[in-house]
Amino acid sequence: MSEIVKLRTRADIDEEAAVWIWRMDSAAVAAADRQAYEAWLRQDPRHRRAAAALSTVWNALDGLAEAKRDEKIATFAQTAKLPLLHHPRRWWFAAAAAAFAAAAVGAIWLQQGGELQTLATAVGQQRNVTLADGSIVTLNTNTIVETDLRRHSREIYLRKGEAHFQVAHDRSRPFLVHAGDAVVRAVGTAFEVRVLTDQHVDVVVDEGRVEVQATALQPPSPSPGTNVRARRNDATTVRALNAGERLSTASRDYAVTLVTPQQMSSELAWREGAIIFDGEPLSEAIAEIERYTDARIVVSDPEIARLRVGGRFRTGDMQEFFDALQTALPVSIRHTDAGLVFIDPRH
Repeated sequence: MSEIVKLRTRADIDEEAAVWIWRMDSAAVAAADRQAYEAWLRQDPRHRRAAAALSTVWNALDGLAEAKRDEKIATFAQTAKLPLLHHPRRWWFAAAAAAFAAAAVGAIWLQQGGELQTLATAVGQQRNVTLADGSIVTLNTNTIVETDLRRHSREIYLRKGEAHFQVAHDRSRPFLVHAGDAVVRAVGTAFEVRVLTDQHVDVVVDEGRVEVQATALQPPSPSPGTNVRARRNDATTVRALNAGERLSTASRDYAVTLVTPQQMSSELAWREGAIIFDGEPLSEAIAEIERYTDARIVVSDPEIARLRVGGRFRTGDMQEFFDALQTALPVSIRHTDAGLVFIDPRH
């Protein structure tokens, strides 16, 4: 008898992380609970990333409401427009749900010491933020950015998602964007950074010049009786990028490639609330569309998934995309009560 394994979604992991963050924030955490939390973090690299992201959101409440713990939870729930559950056995879930919903409030930011900020956007949201030095950060959907503007440097941490940076010129304070295993250095320029994984970061420069420093994971030499795991190479790779160039740390040699004006326009269209496709397979287009919606989209036929699509679509209007598909391709769109959207062959 075959065993069916249910794959956990990102939402499932984020919900678990929200519960743990709330429990660990207690004044008195039992040793068993702390050990269970550490074990949970070790189970899956996604656990640690989710916990780090939601810790940032939870800590942001310290700047929103200086109150007791229960009042802090109530303030968070009210901000997120969530009802509080007063049943004793469900109180922990209400708090976790409130913490998890903070990301959806949009552009929640915490200011400490005048120049420290945490910025966040919800799924489907974009946001422009002007930093204290005059630089402009534009956050795409489902993105978290932390900024630390120091006296001699400007440190930016792209924790997840995608952001565009219009950097104010200041040679005395280099502008450093930390993203996954890469660091992008700029003085006065404009560029975009997207984190897909720690080892896959894309950088595109639309103005000026940047340097990208990346550390790769190298496969070790296997030896009998030992586990083979990736090891970090102490040597780093530095690449210079000019306007109209792109680098992906997923490529083995960190090759710099040219970006045409048309490709650059498509790449940055999200800043205008749009997505542009130009001959991509439907499967790739769907993967991009799903970044802007909570809906799960399923292409039911592999042949349909290979069809090429093109056009400009608004990120806030998924139905426009579905309508265009039904008009241009032999497909039909089917919505379910569970929030799934199926793209089926049209007979």
